[in-house]
Amino acid sequence: MDQRGRIPAVDWPARPDLSLALNRMGTFDWDLDGGRLHLDATALGVLGLRPEQFDGTPDGLRARLLPGDAARLDHRVQQALREGHSHYGAYCRALRQDGTSRWTHLQGHVLRDRTGHPYRVIGILRDAAHDPGDPGAEGERDEGRRRMTGVVERTAAILAHARTVNDVTDILKDPEALGHLGAVSVMLGVVDGGRIHLVAEGQLGAYVPETEYTRIDAALPMSEAVRTLQAVYLSSREEFRRRYPDLWPYIEPLSVRSGVYLPLIAQGRPIGALGLLYTRDGDFTAEERNLLVALGSGIAQSLQRAILFEQEHDLAEGLQRAMLPRSVPEVAGARIAVRYRAARIGRDIGGDWYDVIPLGEGRVGVVIGDVEGHDTDAAAVMGQLRIVLRAYVLEGHTPGTAMARASAFLHDLATERFATCTYAEADLNTGAVRLVRAGHLDPVVRRGDGTCHRVQVAGGLPLGLPQHEPSGNGCGYPVTSMELHPGDTLLLCTDGLIERPGRDPEAGMRELMDAACEGPADVEELADVLCDLVGDAGGGDDMALLVLRRRGAPAPRGGGPLSRHLAPGNPDGPALARHLIRAAAAAWGARERADEIELAADELMTNALVHTDGGGQVGMRLTAEGRIRIEVEDASSALPRRRTADDWAVSGRGLMLVDRLADGWGVEPRGNGKCVWCEFSVPAAAAGR
Repeated sequence: MDQRGRIPAVDWPARPDLSLALNRMGTFDWDLDGGRLHLDATALGVLGLRPEQFDGTPDGLRARLLPGDAARLDHRVQQALREGHSHYGAYCRALRQDGTSRWTHLQGHVLRDRTGHPYRVIGILRDAAHDPGDPGAEGERDEGRRRMTGVVERTAAILAHARTVNDVTDILKDPEALGHLGAVSVMLGVVDGGRIHLVAEGQLGAYVPETEYTRIDAALPMSEAVRTLQAVYLSSREEFRRRYPDLWPYIEPLSVRSGVYLPLIAQGRPIGALGLLYTRDGDFTAEERNLLVALGSGIAQSLQRAILFEQEHDLAEGLQRAMLPRSVPEVAGARIAVRYRAARIGRDIGGDWYDVIPLGEGRVGVVIGDVEGHDTDAAAVMGQLRIVLRAYVLEGHTPGTAMARASAFLHDLATERFATCTYAEADLNTGAVRLVRAGHLDPVVRRGDGTCHRVQVAGGLPLGLPQHEPSGNGCGYPVTSMELHPGDTLLLCTDGLIERPGRDPEAGMRELMDAACEGPADVEELADVLCDLVGDAGGGDDMALLVLRRRGAPAPRGGGPLSRHLAPGNPDGPALARHLIRAAAAAWGARERADEIELAADELMTNALVHTDGGGQVGMRLTAEGRIRIEVEDASSALPRRRTADDWAVSGRGLMLVDRLADGWGVEPRGNGKCVWCEFSVPAAAAGR
């Protein structure tokens, strides 16, 4: 400064940081990937913070905002990041050291990389309550008029971002806003049929407290405003007593001396009414009435928009829930819990889904998926995709084939939507699990000892996208195998469970795994804990969760599944399989039937190699009923049949032998082929070891 207190000439023109600081505008820089947030000195001053009181994180900023405002800001940020916007802005109330609040405004510019991924936000945080003008000679009334005008404009701007009725009522009940308006109490009523429903009342209790609803034809000022579509102004206590004797007993003990009741009109019809009570005497000037009418108009628009959003959300959520399974079937050998939580705002629902598909013989298929988008169309596509994937699985297709056919189905719908999905097929008798992933999150497994790890599932492209590089099974979706031991838990979820606004999804995944490791043993309680993990930190996306725990005692020694590939033209394959089957039968307590089991298995393997192309797969396992089961799969859809061979025939007796030797046999279609099986009883003592 020079001797006259002026900025030196070297500062001409003023630096941007000086211009911002003099107008109470600070800056912030947010590293989305790293989770760091920098506030300059002016921004810290607007929030009433010293540098050592700020930890440099978004949570540190949220802690200085009122909870409802922080949630509204999070939604605005997440919406901008999700929908590709380059800018966002929001009004919020910052807490002062003395417990009061001060209006602030945040405006951010989103930086994205070449792929469109947002990685940084640079913006301004300013004191929205700062008024550089000097009322001085204009007098106290002019100052009040300017203040009230500013409050009306600011309230209208904030209400423009209100998405629910609760957002509207929270803004109207703010004590600081009431103080600027000069009011000591505010009441908001919403028209509900032939009645008015009081949904908000701030400060003094001045409405009829005995009832939540009042009739529109009642002799009350709020009812009159709705009936006549005209504002009701009351300039004295005498006018309250004379015009509304039913209300007077509740006004008399209060310090209220005047009031106004404004009809809230949208598209030519009343949707509610706003009441403001004052401690001053006297009529309202024409200018004050114009400002109040403008306030009522802004509130009416915001209220109507909020009501429509809530109605649309309820409709969309109902549609989505109708397309999800109505109940989870009981599956022997497992405990399963599912959770679904809809997006919080308006029509921002999505296509998240889960499904549980009993497959018989102790097998179950579980699905988790997410159709791209947040609207009713995404929910409709989800319903179709869930049904078609279930149908392919129940037809007997392998996991990879079922996923590939579902992808082709979605592509043929021509919706321009894609979906991510994980399908797991678990044999609860043996613990063998086959998983297929289409661009979705990896599953998480919690072992019986409480440790957790992610299952690295080889993945294909999301459903609906053309497959360019088929996997080894020729369908584009490779199958990953794992074993689920008794007491182990498989967790499948959509990204709504782990996403946090402005944070790396890996951080959310780590939180999920930590909660899963430390969570309760009961699957229902564990599912609740994992859902609560999201809380208000979620980004507004919907989410689905499926928890499957394998029950039962550990399998007997050597009781794990046996599986061997049968290659055409390889004579050593069946020989090695026969050797392993005989050894397994002896280990599983069926030594006395080892010859029968080996012979029956040999007949089924021979049929697969002689009468079909492409070889097959032989498997052996213990069922939940304590039987040894032999399964031979091949790629032919032709079903085998028993034949009666004459004395000189050299073939035709295979299935007749299987029928005589085994305690049961049959054929199951498997979509791209079939499975021929036979079963042998095992002594109870041996099966239970």
